[in-house]
Amino acid sequence: MLQLPDSKARMKTLVSVDESYKLCRHLIAKYSTTFYLSTLLLSEEKRPAIWAIYAWCRRLDELVDGPASAITTPETLDLWEQQLESIFAGCPLDNFDVALVDTTQRFPMDIQPFRDMIAGQRMDLYRSRYETFEELYLYCYRVAGTVGLMSTAVMGLDNSKNSVPWNFQQQSYIPTEEEIALGIAKQLTNILRDVGEDARRGRIYIPLEDLARFNYTEQDLFKGVVDERWRSLMRFQIARARQFYTKAERGITYLSADARWPVWAALMHYSGILNVIERNDYNVFTRRAYVPQWQKLRSLPVAWLRSQVL
Repeated sequence: MLQLPDSKARMKTLVSVDESYKLCRHLIAKYSTTFYLSTLLLSEEKRPAIWAIYAWCRRLDELVDGPASAITTPETLDLWEQQLESIFAGCPLDNFDVALVDTTQRFPMDIQPFRDMIAGQRMDLYRSRYETFEELYLYCYRVAGTVGLMSTAVMGLDNSKNSVPWNFQQQSYIPTEEEIALGIAKQLTNILRDVGEDARRGRIYIPLEDLARFNYTEQDLFKGVVDERWRSLMRFQIARARQFYTKAERGITYLSADARWPVWAALMHYSGILNVIERNDYNVFTRRAYVPQWQKLRSLPVAWLRSQVL
């Protein structure tokens, strides 16, 4: 049976809460400049909490996709899940945990989305193909849709629509489906951007039924064939991803006022990757699609305007 380190012994040597949040900030700034930029638009109270959540998600992802992934086993994820239980019990076991413990205490949240994300990472240990989109959707929900659910407690909701007398008795709308949709959209974008990288690791995330629909084979994908079959397949995948972005947009208005701008910014920055893929003629094998920093900055006023009027 896996054993966690003695929590009392570990807590004596852990960093302060402020130092832990700094570690989380450095991690997100290093690995996700797009997401980091959008978090800077959050209030000083909410910003570090989102960093703490991201750091937990990133470190979990590194267990399966990072340099040490070759030695990651189901038992490794069992240990990670035990450590998660310790976090929600208020007992940090490493320096990053300190910030997440503080976050869960300041913004009470459900542990289940964190557990679901671990379940998604378990899928990567034994699956390298998905037959249908329904199968892929479950994976995308677990590894990305859960992030929106984790963040809701921090972002907060706008209850002003229920403040008028005729709505006073109505329960506030919680945009759960829209939060999940944004995560799904981002993960589908990741999958399309990283087709070549995943192929080099023997993984294909595009549903096999979609490959068959466009008469494009696994061998074609591993060879990096870009022809009209591939372009048609990619147009289909991009259209699907954009449907999820559109659904996600409808939920932003229900977030607290100070959370709408950063969420709009993140959505616009991430969906912009799809535009780059199109401009690159769908070549995701030898050209990495990314949105330049100047373009992200230029889009911020538009994101702010949308946060005010939509």
